[in-house]
Amino acid sequence: MRTALLSALGLTLALAATSASAGATLDRIKAKGELVNVLMESYPPFSQLNAQNQLEGFDVDVAKAVADKLGVRLRLETPSWDVIAAGRWSGRYDVCICSMTPSQARAQVFDFPVNYYASPAVIVVNAGDDRIHGAKDLSGKKVGVTSASSYEGYLNKDLTIEGQEDKPLSYPFDQVQVVPFPDDNVAFQDLGLGAGKRLDAVLTNLVTAQPRLAQDAKFKLAGAPLYAEPNAVAIEKGDAEFAAKLREIIEGLRQDGTLKRISDKWIGADISQ
Repeated sequence: MRTALLSALGLTLALAATSASAGATLDRIKAKGELVNVLMESYPPFSQLNAQNQLEGFDVDVAKAVADKLGVRLRLETPSWDVIAAGRWSGRYDVCICSMTPSQARAQVFDFPVNYYASPAVIVVNAGDDRIHGAKDLSGKKVGVTSASSYEGYLNKDLTIEGQEDKPLSYPFDQVQVVPFPDDNVAFQDLGLGAGKRLDAVLTNLVTAQPRLAQDAKFKLAGAPLYAEPNAVAIEKGDAEFAAKLREIIEGLRQDGTLKRISDKWIGADISQ
């Protein structure tokens, strides 16, 4: 009897705690009058500093549109990607509209209410390099990635995209020398020094690679895209009300053409579908 009472009490407390936390993020946002979005400072064309030292880009404009729908101002925070991707923000940030791939590992600490764009993963090499023509040629090579990114997980052969567990990724390479960087900029600087000098390749997404390929003859794509990569809105786990609200807003922005307009502005094509 005592055990039953304790179990019932524990269940009651657990339900009360769940009820108390439900919608807590949305309540905080409304009370403060601001949405705190976390993203990278340098990840063009998704986020980057302009000549006025202000953040701009695809992710920035999507976050602004979400804040507008919530009727609050937007505040942007830019810690390192490994801090963002580690989760457990303890209320410091409300949401990550920041080009995060919803991996199974990240789903341990995040909820992913909705995908808002997709861009495939690609290999970029120095233009003078004829050794790498696809993923199978990465064996033993030094490949630069953003630290704690999905690309690092892919090269370590432990990336499973949330919701796509029935479509396991192919890893046609042996061990790779993974070289983590704080962002793509530094990785591309090292790759630009010459084939194999500091790096043999950089693994990133096609949209991020395209401006560099168009503006700098030192780089080229190596082979076809590796895998399709959705990017999702990410929030701390456990707030179903906030997740539902974000899903509603993003789908509304997709339906009314806002995501397409933002995509056309920054990407030159619609990646929001």
